[in-house]
Amino acid sequence: MKIAFLSPAGAMHRHNGSFGRSLHYAPLTLTTLAALVPAELRAELVIHDETVGAIPLDLDADVAAITAITGTGPRAYRYADYFRSKGITVFLGGVQPTLDPVEAQKHGDSVFTGVADRSFPQALRDYADGRLKPLYRQSEEDLSLKGRPQPRRDLLKRRAYITDNSVEAVRGCPLPCTFCAYPAAFGKGVVARPVKEVVAEIEQLKGKYVLFPDVNLIADMEYAKKLFTAMVPLKRKWLGLTTSSVGFDREFFGILKKSGCRGLLIGFESVSQSAQGYLHKSVNRTGGYGELVAQLHGIGVAVNGCFAFGGDQDEKNVFDRTVEQVIRLKIDLPRYSILTPFPNTELYRSLLAQNRIFEHNLAMYDVEHVVFVPKNMTADELYAGTERAWRETYASGNIFKRISPFSPLAAVCLMTNFAYQGYAKQFIKFTKEVMCDNSDIPDAAGAV
Repeated sequence: MKIAFLSPAGAMHRHNGSFGRSLHYAPLTLTTLAALVPAELRAELVIHDETVGAIPLDLDADVAAITAITGTGPRAYRYADYFRSKGITVFLGGVQPTLDPVEAQKHGDSVFTGVADRSFPQALRDYADGRLKPLYRQSEEDLSLKGRPQPRRDLLKRRAYITDNSVEAVRGCPLPCTFCAYPAAFGKGVVARPVKEVVAEIEQLKGKYVLFPDVNLIADMEYAKKLFTAMVPLKRKWLGLTTSSVGFDREFFGILKKSGCRGLLIGFESVSQSAQGYLHKSVNRTGGYGELVAQLHGIGVAVNGCFAFGGDQDEKNVFDRTVEQVIRLKIDLPRYSILTPFPNTELYRSLLAQNRIFEHNLAMYDVEHVVFVPKNMTADELYAGTERAWRETYASGNIFKRISPFSPLAAVCLMTNFAYQGYAKQFIKFTKEVMCDNSDIPDAAGAV
């Protein structure tokens, strides 16, 4: 059996888009699924990640397992239709097929909802036995990270990523953010992987840096303390994602320094406290951003701060206010997005009920394009303001205002900042026509 794992990418994030190597880390979805392929099937495996290379149209596979987020849904389905026309059995899973399995079933031989750690291996056995089901559901309650095999990193084009040392420790987040697709797709449960297993995996990795791409590393604070305390003897450096509440617990803050933390992505979302209420992210205390960033810098941790524009509290001056604060606070790697109502989220239901969603092509749901009518500005003003924020924040002079030459990560921060500078300069090139163009994939009707 030959299995090809495919991860299509949106136009901006594609290998020929505006994201460079220094902005890509190795993903875990496909390497984890590859590790779960039953050994008795003796399958030949290959991974094609479109962020770092093309997906071949002459795919040599019996099964194509395609993962899709909302923004890549249309492209994933185009690939699915094409490969099915070539006689390849197509599995579809990920966020978007989970959010809308009915649509996904129009394009895949078998659709997976939920995480699929257990359902995917079973589906492969069913396929081998000639009894593949059209739909496999894995519930939120049917989750466990215990004893899971290590990801098949050997299947990746390792030099295409800034690092392939991506490690999963905790899955899930209990926060009620209105815009987040994760709980809408996978529920609000939090599942932690045994600390000993995480440490054992890290010990086998080459290189000194480790990246935790988990959506919220401190979703279970007691677990986080145990994990990073156990990492102290490893003398590794690590980066991960947390909320701004990371500074609330003084004990954990001390553990951060000892464990080798060198960078945190934090969803600040807005410089306005009233906007946090609209997003249901009251854990953010905007008045304390400056102190938190200074404290993190004080222990050698760089800050990747994320902000979202377009909430109902945002006025036209929000872009300039945010850029000013980002520079003043010396946020090492700022990222801006446009608030996006992903299907089945609370934000989506609210805007839909108000008849404010005007764009339904999911290729535009990449958090950098406007798909709804803002309250206090036009859609064009929201897009132009976001583009300006990117451009001004990543002007060379402002980069050097934010990055301290004495930071332990100064070299890495400068590299990623100039990579984002290139991204900012190309921002306006990605029009709707470009975003929605999948003509490089033959139409299935003409491919038979």
